[in-house]
Amino acid sequence: MISQTSQTASAAAPAAAQGSHMWVLTLEKPGRGMTTAHGTVTPPAGATRHDVFRRLLDYVVAENPRMSSANCVFFTLEPNRL
Repeated sequence: MISQTSQTASAAAPAAAQGSHMWVLTLEKPGRGMTTAHGTVTPPAGATRHDVFRRLLDYVVAENPRMSSANCVFFTLEPNRL
């Protein structure tokens, strides 16, 4: 199970309330629409980047059903620290 926080609202939120990684995912259906989602996530031990991508893709599509079968045009998953 991946713990995730979608679209973290405040840059001033305490780091403990955020996930270990920050993500951004953009999906597009050419000529029909585009959506970008972002947030933080804490992957379980042993999870791969692909595991996290698939979970986040499923999450974004569940929130935006019109993006089912859309193309992924951007994805980033970075440690949530400076």
